[in-house]
Amino acid sequence: MSAARQDTPPAFWAIATERSVVIRAARIALVVGVVLALINHGHRLIAGATDGAALARIGLTFLVPYCVSTYSSVLAVRERMQRV
Repeated sequence: MSAARQDTPPAFWAIATERSVVIRAARIALVVGVVLALINHGHRLIAGATDGAALARIGLTFLVPYCVSTYSSVLAVRERMQRV
């Protein structure tokens, strides 16, 4: 049996679920999500006029920066590992 090549980067999900990547993405999603939620949905939140659809959109407002940060971190980790 042959060993896995050392220059092959780990799978996307292996890096994406590392504690440091998850914590970094969560912090970024919290900050960016709050800002975007206030910009895009602040009037509804202040008026108390949020329904299920608005809450789903607010949730996506936090999910998108989390995904972008995670994807960027995975690419950066892979690139760094290939240089070594």
